[in-house]
Amino acid sequence: MSRIPERYVRLLPGAALTAAGVAAALVLHAFVPDLGALVAALVLGAVLANTGLVPDRARPGLKAAVKTPMRAGIVLLGLGLSLPSVLALGGPVLLVVAGGLVATFVATVVLGRVMGIGPERRMLIAAGVSVCGASAVAAANDAVGGDDDDVATAVGLVTVFGTIAIPVLPALGATIGLGPGLTGMWIGASVHEVGQVAAAAGAAGGTALAVAVVVKLTRAVLLAPLMVVLGAWRRRTTSCRPEQETDRRPPLVPLFVVGFLAAAAIGGSGLLPEKALVVGGVLQTVLLSAGLFAMGTGVHLPTLAKSGARPLALGAAASTFIATLTLAGLTAVA
Repeated sequence: MSRIPERYVRLLPGAALTAAGVAAALVLHAFVPDLGALVAALVLGAVLANTGLVPDRARPGLKAAVKTPMRAGIVLLGLGLSLPSVLALGGPVLLVVAGGLVATFVATVVLGRVMGIGPERRMLIAAGVSVCGASAVAAANDAVGGDDDDVATAVGLVTVFGTIAIPVLPALGATIGLGPGLTGMWIGASVHEVGQVAAAAGAAGGTALAVAVVVKLTRAVLLAPLMVVLGAWRRRTTSCRPEQETDRRPPLVPLFVVGFLAAAAIGGSGLLPEKALVVGGVLQTVLLSAGLFAMGTGVHLPTLAKSGARPLALGAAASTFIATLTLAGLTAVA
């Protein structure tokens, strides 16, 4: 009986540090709205780790924070999805969005392999670019099992190239005469983070913003089947390892993916009041920020720097690929 309290006591220093990091990330986001809370949390964790400000006694709590809050945050992400709004986009647009996601993921993984980037890192970059930025990286890592440097690289890339897209895509949409509706669809289908989508589409007007958010959340829905595919990949790769490792193979469908789909069904049912959805959105941000802050404290910058320019080139190529492909597809079906 005495072991149980002692186990949780060991987690308290890391939990307290995580709570402070999340609070700081939220404050930074409030003062600099273009800096997403998730990215701010990851960066703050990395800064503390690489300046020697993370005590050893905090490590157990930080390790626990990487998984449990992260999975709970991904479940709550489903509350923001409105399945009826997604279906209202129509079959051709949904096909372009889904096709662009799948093609981008596959192309990124294949190109990353050609460039000599490790399987975990290239899959996390592919997930972040093709689905929904830092949230997708965090979710995919649960199946892929990359290290903290892999996560930091992928999140950093979707941050950089998603930020570049904020002024570029609205300007290009206006230049080639897409109109606000089509511009919003294009932004939602190709920009990485939800916050980046909102910033980019907002510059194109209210119509573009409304459409862009729905399209973006449609990509988030596809996070669930992607997790199943990645889980199957990891099960297959671990089956080739020694017997003691195969006993711990991850489930084909992680429980939090089921929770994500259930939350999406509840969120789109209209049964929850608006206040509950708002609270769920806040909790989602807090929990995902907690997980990413904890991940950040495991980032070792000298190791990360050794990765060189190849991941940067892969992120640029993947971001350009999804923007070009979805623009062509949406223009064709419009």
